[in-house]
Amino acid sequence: MKEGVPKVEILDFEAGARAARGVAVVIDVFRAFTVACYAFANGADRIIPVAEIEEARRLKRENPDFITLGERHARKLEGFDFGNSPAHIEHEDFTGRTLVHTTHAGTQGLVNATAADIVLTGSLVNAAAICRYIERVAPAEVSLVRMGQDARERCAEDDLCAELLAQRLRGGHFDTRTIRPRLKAAPSAHKFFDPEATWAPERDFELCTDADRFDFVLQLNSAGPGPAQLQALGA
Repeated sequence: MKEGVPKVEILDFEAGARAARGVAVVIDVFRAFTVACYAFANGADRIIPVAEIEEARRLKRENPDFITLGERHARKLEGFDFGNSPAHIEHEDFTGRTLVHTTHAGTQGLVNATAADIVLTGSLVNAAAICRYIERVAPAEVSLVRMGQDARERCAEDDLCAELLAQRLRGGHFDTRTIRPRLKAAPSAHKFFDPEATWAPERDFELCTDADRFDFVLQLNSAGPGPAQLQALGA
């Protein structure tokens, strides 16, 4: 291992999140952590990621001004303000708002990464910012946690994101022009091109694969009273 280059370990699913050490990057490209980036870009103050649907509903009952986003099996949850589609929130104004987010994969990884020193979300849209942030923090170890399909099966987009991050962190170059051609044929991308899948519009594919669009990272802050929350930090 080159001097100054962290040890990079690639892990999977909730077990991988629990095993993560150092800086943990919990990856969910289609679509949780892409959605989170667009929400912060649209002014959100914080996002509270939760594992359980009822926990999200409880927070909404206690805080009616909170905005709920959530899915199971990629479909919007009943009674939630939004599902898990970046296209559906692309032009929403979230200035100063608190969002509560629960998903089948991504948020499960966040709440399980309790042994890591720093927990970040992972997506293609802020991949360069993630690498810059990690280089600045200079940890000895980085854990890339691929949450996959429903946190049970590997998926092409999370594998590719982990590959991109690992290559860059080790000092290599990744050609981002290959991303869309590689992912368009992935089984997990088929829903975006199905006209009947209104919960996963084709625009989602474009937004999720717009690599290096945002210059911030999303870090999980567990300090203080109340639930852990994601906050945007400049890279």
